[in-house]
Amino acid sequence: MLRYLYGKDLVRHPRLLDSMFRHRAEQFARRLKWDVTVDSRGYERDAYDALNPLYVIWQLPDGSHGGSMRFLPTLGPTMVADHFGHLSGGVRIESPLIWECTRFCLAPGSDRRVAAALVLGAGEIMENFHLSHFVGVFDHRMERIYRIHGVVPDVIGTQGSGAGMIGVGLWEMKPEAWPRVLARVGIGRATSRAWFAASFGAPAARRAACA
Repeated sequence: MLRYLYGKDLVRHPRLLDSMFRHRAEQFARRLKWDVTVDSRGYERDAYDALNPLYVIWQLPDGSHGGSMRFLPTLGPTMVADHFGHLSGGVRIESPLIWECTRFCLAPGSDRRVAAALVLGAGEIMENFHLSHFVGVFDHRMERIYRIHGVVPDVIGTQGSGAGMIGVGLWEMKPEAWPRVLARVGIGRATSRAWFAASFGAPAARRAACA
């Protein structure tokens, strides 16, 4: 199932916390060879994890991490603004209607359902928080995932080519993407909404959480 958790609440879910940051180390440091920091516990964490981001997490039946993404409002510090501004021509992407999405991570051995579930979770965040777009950095491997799920970004800028390409793009969850993503997860919209409600409750509670 999908869980929506703020960084400050992860401590209440130690198995989920531990496995998520270990899987991030496995994917980003060891497999993709990104220049990221892995601490003495084997966790891949950065400065943006300290800003109380919202995580969407696919939780496995045993309570561990199956996949996740991280979201931050663009009115504060973001990876795109701080490290990839050259890809947007030096223009800071900043709006209450745009959040940054980073650290798309799949646990080792995850099936295609998990990637679809993370896209679904992003769509629920976009709709329920009344956002227009997500902004984020992407690499060559993500392009196929975007096409499969019908969420191809509007590309703002890129550098490099082939497997070494990185870019900055804007995403939205268009109406035609919902049925495709729900079908790949194998659930109906009512279940997706129930998962979201289990984390946030009523709309008033969601507004309080963002304040």
